Amino acid sequence: MRTSTYAVGSLGALSTLLRDGPVELHEGDDVVVVPTAAAFTGVTEASLRTSAVFDDFGVRVEALIVTDRATTSDSYFTSRVLNADLVVLCDGSALHARAVWRANDFGDAIKMASTLVVVGEVVAAICEVMIDPRGGAPAPGLAFRNGAALCVPSSDEQMRRTRSLLKDVVLVAIGPTGIVGHDGDRWSVLAGDVVVTRGHDVVEL
Repeated sequence: MRTSTYAVGSLGALSTLLRDGPVELHEGDDVVVVPTAAAFTGVTEASLRTSAVFDDFGVRVEALIVTDRATTSDSYFTSRVLNADLVVLCDGSALHARAVWRANDFGDAIKMASTLVVVGEVVAAICEVMIDPRGGAPAPGLAFRNGAALCVPSSDEQMRRTRSLLKDVVLVAIGPTGIVGHDGDRWSVLAGDVVVTRGHDVVEL
């Protein structure tokens, strides 16, 4: 099954993605918001802020309150993700998202989502190599998408450490205005503040 995935640095970048393409929404489309990563900072607020981005598009938006591994066993949630026109993963803790979505049907549904948008820090969790936000070291990710490791920028010192540890893995650092896309095979830079490196060298995707 062909998938389209977009990683954005912020809700502002999500607005840009929807306004300027390549994601096209039509009136009545079904959008699912997944605030799992915001479990410690407020899933209701994260759901409302993310849903508000879609206010002018005439689409149906539902937030799925999946906050722990126990709730991933609800088949309704899995079905909603599989059948949605667009699935949006809210910003928050990549580590918590990885723990909740790993090796279960709900995580598999996210992997198979036809059109997936990942916001903020959570971009790190969906890759084969995850950048641990606590110190910048590489760790196993969910491997929902391959081809690069993604992260949001951290301090200069931590970014240097991350690039040193990754060696031959391409690292895509997505700033607040950054947008990258994955067509099912590879990542590409679409807009905004995105820095791509291999080791300490700036490269192209």
